[in-house]
Amino acid sequence: MKRLSRYRRHKAAGPLLLIFALLAIGTTFSVASATVEQTESVFDRSASIEEGKQIFLKGCSSCHGLNAEGASIAPSLIGVGAASVDFQVGTGRMPMADMSTQAMRKPRVYNEEETAALAAYVASLAPGPAIPGESELNYERDGNAAEGGELFRNNCAMCHNFAGQGGALSQGKYAPTLMGVEPKHIYEAMVTGPQSMPVFSDKTITPEEKLSMIKWIKSAEAEPNLGGATMGRIGPVSEGLLAWVLGLGLLIGIAVWLTTRAR
Repeated sequence: MKRLSRYRRHKAAGPLLLIFALLAIGTTFSVASATVEQTESVFDRSASIEEGKQIFLKGCSSCHGLNAEGASIAPSLIGVGAASVDFQVGTGRMPMADMSTQAMRKPRVYNEEETAALAAYVASLAPGPAIPGESELNYERDGNAAEGGELFRNNCAMCHNFAGQGGALSQGKYAPTLMGVEPKHIYEAMVTGPQSMPVFSDKTITPEEKLSMIKWIKSAEAEPNLGGATMGRIGPVSEGLLAWVLGLGLLIGIAVWLTTRAR
């Protein structure tokens, strides 16, 4: 007991106790702050999901059903994920008045916050592809344009043409141009497969390869026009066809005019 009292009376005991007390208070404060932040995050997410549900009931349920289960005119949204909603709504394809036609890109109806709320609600129904973050879309750093061009020609050119300008499909459908499309929406289209487009999973085309394809598309988009009409940027085929059609048409017109004058 005497030895213990002597340690307690040591002049360094007070500062040490103060340090331990401050550490304990700091740890408690950190844990409490993390708990509060986590609670606020859960609350914000719940509020966003509820907001998205109200937007869905007003603007989407008439076609997709009250519980997003789908109907005869529109598919189920259960399991499509936030990425699908962000692509369709963020590009203005949804909502649409006539579900029998192909959805086309147009000015968006909902702003970014409303789109995010809708995506959060649909994502809460079942797991699905998530919206890629900014760190996942750094195609300038992680992409390879040469590799992306080869991947694009092997997987996408048969529909979107070799220059990404879009093209006609069967049954009156078409593959839209990729010029002017946000990188996020290009990535989302690859992982969700909207309309006639197939899904390119990470096993089929890795995330790094997707970034390379986006980098190639953006480099093609930035390619300068050296003069004249681009005509889809597919080279001499379209230019030669146009020359033949116009040239032959002009010659036939001149021949008819000369024949008329001779009579």
